[in-house]
Amino acid sequence: QEQLVESGGGLVQPGGSLRLSCAASESIAGLYAMAWYRQAPGKQREVVAVVTNLPSTTYIDSVKGRFTISRDNAKNTVYLQMDSLSPEDTAVYYCNAPSFSTFYFEWGQGTQVTVSS
Repeated sequence: QEQLVESGGGLVQPGGSLRLSCAASESIAGLYAMAWYRQAPGKQREVVAVVTNLPSTTYIDSVKGRFTISRDNAKNTVYLQMDSLSPEDTAVYYCNAPSFSTFYFEWGQGTQVTVSS
């Protein structure tokens, strides 16, 4: 089965940056799109960014211009560069198939991002 392992989270001050990685146990080259999600305390999980094999990218408005999603198919890894972080970005971040997909892989443990002074 495909396994996705997120890493790179941590504690960062407002305005800081983090780079998240999503390592897949199997090839992602044949997957048209992958996405990053986040789940903040007391809120539902939401998609924040999607990257395709073109590659093309899309973002929710709240992260547009601050986050950059990318993929390296040779390394079976999806990345999320997060800049200009704010406390509202505090959440557990996950990767998986995009929300428009008819399927999801097994959810990993995610990686905690905490933005605080």
